[in-house]
Amino acid sequence: MYQWRKFEFFEEKYGGKIPEDVTGEIQCCSSGRGKVVIGSSDGSVSFLDRGIKFDSGFQAHSSSVLFLQHLKQRNFLVTVGEDEQISPQQSGMCLKVFDLDKAQEESTSSSAPDCIGILRIFTNQFPEAKITSFLVLEEVPPILLIAIGLDNGCIYCVKGDIARERITRFKLQVDGVSDKRQTPITGLGFRLDGLSLLLFAVTPDSVNSFAMQAQPPRVQTLDHIGSGVNTVTMSDRSELIVGRPEAVYFYEVDGRGPCWAFEGEKKFMGWFRGYLLCVIADPKTGTNVFNVYDLRNRLIAYSLVVDKVSNMLCEWGNVILITADKSLLCVAEKDMESKLDMLFKKNLYTVAINLVQSQHADAAATANVMRKYGDHLYGKQDYDEAMSQYINTIGHLEPSFVIQKFLDAQRIYNLTNYLEKLHEKGLASKDHTTLLLNCYTKLKDVEKLNTFIRKEDGIGELKFDVETAIRVCRAANYHEHAMYVAKKAGKHEWYLKILLEDLGNYDEALQYISSLEPSQAGVTIKEYGKILIEHKPKEAIDILMRLCTEQGTSNGVYLSMLPSPVDFINVFVQHPHSLMDFLERYAEIVKDSPAQAEINNTLLELYLSKDLNFPSISLSENGLDQNFTDHSVAAAMSKTGSGKKEIADSNDTIEKDCVERQQKGLELLKIGWPSDQEQPLYDVDLAIILCEMNSFKEGLLYLYEKMKLYKEVIACYMQNHDHEGLIACCKKLGDSGKGGDPSLWADLLKYFGEIGEDCTKEVKEVLTYIERDDILPPIIVLQTLAKNPCLTLSVIKDYIARKLEQESKIIEEDRRAVEKYQETTKNMRKEIEDLRSNARIFQLSKCTACTFTLDIPAVHFMCMHSFHQRCLGDNETECPECAPEYRSVVEMKRSLEHNSKDQALFFQQVKGSKDGFSVIAEYFGKGIISKTSD
Repeated sequence: MYQWRKFEFFEEKYGGKIPEDVTGEIQCCSSGRGKVVIGSSDGSVSFLDRGIKFDSGFQAHSSSVLFLQHLKQRNFLVTVGEDEQISPQQSGMCLKVFDLDKAQEESTSSSAPDCIGILRIFTNQFPEAKITSFLVLEEVPPILLIAIGLDNGCIYCVKGDIARERITRFKLQVDGVSDKRQTPITGLGFRLDGLSLLLFAVTPDSVNSFAMQAQPPRVQTLDHIGSGVNTVTMSDRSELIVGRPEAVYFYEVDGRGPCWAFEGEKKFMGWFRGYLLCVIADPKTGTNVFNVYDLRNRLIAYSLVVDKVSNMLCEWGNVILITADKSLLCVAEKDMESKLDMLFKKNLYTVAINLVQSQHADAAATANVMRKYGDHLYGKQDYDEAMSQYINTIGHLEPSFVIQKFLDAQRIYNLTNYLEKLHEKGLASKDHTTLLLNCYTKLKDVEKLNTFIRKEDGIGELKFDVETAIRVCRAANYHEHAMYVAKKAGKHEWYLKILLEDLGNYDEALQYISSLEPSQAGVTIKEYGKILIEHKPKEAIDILMRLCTEQGTSNGVYLSMLPSPVDFINVFVQHPHSLMDFLERYAEIVKDSPAQAEINNTLLELYLSKDLNFPSISLSENGLDQNFTDHSVAAAMSKTGSGKKEIADSNDTIEKDCVERQQKGLELLKIGWPSDQEQPLYDVDLAIILCEMNSFKEGLLYLYEKMKLYKEVIACYMQNHDHEGLIACCKKLGDSGKGGDPSLWADLLKYFGEIGEDCTKEVKEVLTYIERDDILPPIIVLQTLAKNPCLTLSVIKDYIARKLEQESKIIEEDRRAVEKYQETTKNMRKEIEDLRSNARIFQLSKCTACTFTLDIPAVHFMCMHSFHQRCLGDNETECPECAPEYRSVVEMKRSLEHNSKDQALFFQQVKGSKDGFSVIAEYFGKGIISKTSD
């Protein structure tokens, strides 16, 4: 038979006699709310405090208190006892309910609490019998359910609010009980499971249950063997526990459950914090033994020989035993640390582990026990079992403590196991991942490496540091594993780094980039585009084109949301031809890119650059190694005899390509600046700088012309001494009728005057246009050309003659105009004098307005016009015929006076006129600036 180990997990706290204030023999006890309640044979009820000292008492019944129960939810005390009989036919057995709170408010220990309800137990309908058991269930306050077990197998039940006398009484009968044979109810127990309520009833012959929610309650016999008084209790899981001489039985709702073979007659039974409490009569010694059983761990937590026990209860976290001689013994459970120390000293680590787990100790305490057990096993060199314990401490024990113990190469398998568990629980650091992968690689255990990396295949996130795993696998040349981890974790940069730098698999790298989301593909190609452009330029450019163009057409993405080609220019370093190809393809497809200006600027720089890294390309195309030294190249040429020819061909190719690119540049300059736009689709300043740096005359001339910088245009021709081009340019740009600048001819004349060489033909042609548009006075022309010693007077002889003749004609015309104006002025003065000195005779006979005969009243004006007064109306002060002309003259005079104050207009007319002096003379002639005032 299995012998249970005995331990001293409990200890005696205190013991001694019950205070003398408790009178009479002890009949019953109860606990709860911090006090022990004792019912005596003299009808008194006494309260003991935590120090087992008398606290208070009162007379509950006149004769004897048979049963009592201190309620938990409300401070009520329910008692069953004998009182005086009212009549011989009526029993004196009563049930009383006391409100203990009201007694405490009266502040006197001798005063009795308020009895809020009294009930006669036995009536005509409920015949009198001996009470053998008693139990109260607190339902929803103030409802109580009281079960009273009798020696005849009946159970009297009272349900309701006894204080208000709102109760229901009914009777339950155990099956198999006859009138001839009395079967007492030895134990009761309530089980509340959700909304269902079950009442257990035990007799010496049976175990029964009543379903109280049914009407009437339904009885079920669970077992045909029962037990005696005081050997029935309930566990904290609401299991009925019945003690018999051969064993202790547990009962569930549907019948008997497990049983435990504890031999000996059971005197008392109870339940305390998961422990089974038993007072057993030892048949060998004839003594009573108090045992505390830990059923889960199969051990006796405490054992003590005791006297005859009359009552057993639990209060203040202690087990209290009351003996027949009114002695009291308190037994308390030791703290967990003391119990574990006891077990550690005996090396009972498995018991310690079971103990902390069964008592629901915190995880840290459990891990501490397992660590000590692991240390014990490690000391015994049982490394496998030690590691199994250390694994259970993960999450509470610092991993470095365990790792340090198992770093020896002979225990690498144990270390690997621990690190695997550490990763499974998601508690591994980068160092742990590195160490585990190093273990796999050192063991060359590819299968485990596969399992570690691929076990999460398709499920959730990887439970290790991804970058660490990639680095370790890569360093150990497990490239496939590193790529798998990188791909699953979405570490595209690492995946491509392995493909390109370690494996050189450019095609797969391109396929992988193509499979990524556009945003991710853009990031990766920015980082690794240089390598791809170097080895797979065409395919890399195809991917860039899809990124920058195709999304917009296929997915309806706005062009502004797509990556810009400018973002990828840096990947084309040292590969300008590929960059030019990429930008040309993009510009051909996308006409209105937000980055069109930047693209055009880059293309212009490529088109106009003369040194486009051509030597290396031409050498590679001819099958020569770019890394050859000058000496090796010369040797190769001497051997083949064709070195000079190859260099010449290369130079021709460079020159041809340069011309082609410059033509593309000129075309881009023209296309990028349409005639209907004021600003071009490129940076004009940058374009001018590029043209100047690379001596690209055609582009420079185009830009100057578009910017209307005509003087800079002819300056280009002047620098090249292109006389023909100069004159042609001035013909095109110096025509004022077409928006040109006629002053260009003056600049051209000045150039020929300072050139210091014979340019007679060109000067004569220039003078033709200067004379036609009257651009310069003859004196300026003479002064300008006089600076060129190579020119003779014959160059301007005809020009001067024509100008003199023209001036003579102008002088003669001016003389005649002066004479005419003088004559007119003379006549006007004579007329004014005549008006002042002589009378006027008005001889008109008809009205000037209506042409009818003039009659009085009439009005005559000094201008010799006459009118009927009625024809003039209210305006008799001025002649209607002459007034408009007079007003216009007055208005002209007022306007001239106003304009004389507008200096800006005056200087603007002077500058805008071919002959500024004529403007000044006109102002003087009109008297605008001849009049002076303060």
